[in-house]
Amino acid sequence: MDNPQTRASGREITLIVVDDHPILRGGLTKLLELEPDLRVIAEAGTGKEALAIFQGRPETMQPTVMLLDINLPDLNGFEVALSLKTARVRTAVILMTAYDDPEQKVQAIRLGASAYCPKAIEPRRLFEVIRLVAQGRKVIDDKDYDEQGIQAWLSHQTKAFEAISDPERHMPLSPRELEILRCVTRGMSNKMIAQQLKISHQTVRNHMTSILAKLNVNGRTQAALYAIQRGWVRAHEYRPPTDED
Repeated sequence: MDNPQTRASGREITLIVVDDHPILRGGLTKLLELEPDLRVIAEAGTGKEALAIFQGRPETMQPTVMLLDINLPDLNGFEVALSLKTARVRTAVILMTAYDDPEQKVQAIRLGASAYCPKAIEPRRLFEVIRLVAQGRKVIDDKDYDEQGIQAWLSHQTKAFEAISDPERHMPLSPRELEILRCVTRGMSNKMIAQQLKISHQTVRNHMTSILAKLNVNGRTQAALYAIQRGWVRAHEYRPPTDED
């Protein structure tokens, strides 16, 4: 399983493995460490545990790659990836999923992941993906891209989804609701939103109730993530939403 090119470069790739199933997590760790250039330096069973690994860790000691399960018991993989992107953490994120969903691939890249892989991936291919993202490449399906290439892919995929989507389903919010949701993604409270938009606090609360119902989500954080995943707001503007007030 050795990789001659990586062995010749002498570069070690450090990893974090995040999965809520201890047996699967441990098995993956043992598999990765059979490769001489791969070293698992930490494991986590939840999204919060994964983010905690980075707290107080200097940039020079951050892992090269994170293998991150999408379905976690607290924060999901998308939320973890977005949090790392917002914090400008340079660790490359490989999102792992049991379901190969085309729309999730777009969401994964938009939210800062470097690759999206099914859990059924062959070990040798997973090793290849890890080495590619460690070099700054983006990997989707059987192709890898540089930054310009992935942006072109992302633009093409987004237009394709827009072409086949019901416009009402694609953007179910009114212009005012979208304006309020954009404020939420910037971390603004209802009071702050009311002051900025010059409307009453109760009006903001009414709009938020409507937004949550239309998007079928529970809470402001899920609503913000939903909007970012679909490109309605810019990911780089994201700040953790405040509690409802």
